[in-house]
Amino acid sequence: MLLYKKISIWYFIDQIKSQILLIVILAVGTGLLDLHPIFTKITIPLSIPAILGTAVSLLLAFRTAQSYERWWEARTVWGAIVNDSRSFIRLINQFVPQDGADVKIFAERQIVWVYALGEALRKQPFTNKVVEYLHTHQINAVNIPNAILDEHSYHVRQIAEKGLISDFKEVQLTEVLMRLCDNMGKCERLKNTVFPRAYSILIHTLIYVFAFILPFGLEDSQLTLEIITTIIIPLIFVAIEKTAIIMQDPFENTPVDTPMTSIAQTIEINILQMIKEKDIPVKKENNTYFEM
Repeated sequence: MLLYKKISIWYFIDQIKSQILLIVILAVGTGLLDLHPIFTKITIPLSIPAILGTAVSLLLAFRTAQSYERWWEARTVWGAIVNDSRSFIRLINQFVPQDGADVKIFAERQIVWVYALGEALRKQPFTNKVVEYLHTHQINAVNIPNAILDEHSYHVRQIAEKGLISDFKEVQLTEVLMRLCDNMGKCERLKNTVFPRAYSILIHTLIYVFAFILPFGLEDSQLTLEIITTIIIPLIFVAIEKTAIIMQDPFENTPVDTPMTSIAQTIEINILQMIKEKDIPVKKENNTYFEM
């Protein structure tokens, strides 16, 4: 999760260091090869690399747009989770008698659910808060967030059977739980649906072909400028493609990750305030770039 707007340039360079090395070697090797007597007479019209570069640009534009759409959908889904979490506890406050322990049980369970969902999506070990809750309530399932939502449903049914809420109120609470389940499914779809690998292979192939033929379309009299040009343009393409790759997976704990832990902390604070809890934690802020 990105806690601050600044992203370390060294992180990004580290992501493309192998491509940088490969393109530099290809540019220098091709530039020197272009000076060899056998290849000096070979001249490729500059329009051919230009057409190839245009094709790469169009593919990258599509790739970036699709990646941003996935990133934005993930953020939208978690925005809906924030709203539905508040709505659920607000309805619990209105419908369930305040003299019992049911309200606090629902509140605690909802807080644990948002933390568990974020950690499950990142495939990280559950934090102590979640582990303690699972151990106390003896919850053991393949899909922990789904099992916690099941506990919500069972509890709503129990208080309905006791006559604490009417059938109409039970339906309202169930509708909110269905929306939470729907958003959880959307997150799992984004997590488990990968961008076709063949698309990246195609773009990389075209970039390296472009880097190989570009020197043959440039003037041979300025070798240094030719090599620099052959390095810079393909690296721009590679950087754009890597940016799209990072954005396409919004639950991988990267600088452009959906800030799920931060959102969970916000939900926890909001819920505790709604149930008039006195011991409310302070939202954590630090100078690191990621949530580990």
